Amino acid sequence: MKLIMPPFNTPLIDDSKVLTQPYRIFFNNILLIDILQGTGSPEGVVEALIGQEYMDLSGSAGNIKYIKRDSDIAGDRTKGWILI
Repeated sequence: MKLIMPPFNTPLIDDSKVLTQPYRIFFNNILLIDILQGTGSPEGVVEALIGQEYMDLSGSAGNIKYIKRDSDIAGDRTKGWILI
């Protein structure tokens, strides 16, 4: 996932002291950078965006880290993970 910061002249908050849309998107994407964790394969279980990573805490060598390659398979957003 590519993290793009809003232009420096973009206000952080608006007149009503609410975070502006460009910064809401930016900060939300920062939260998505973290590696998801769980036990077992995420395929068919964990919904994520393309590029997010998942670590199987119960996995063994060669069977630990996954990346979300496809946004969905047949409309199912929990599918599309590949072992890396």
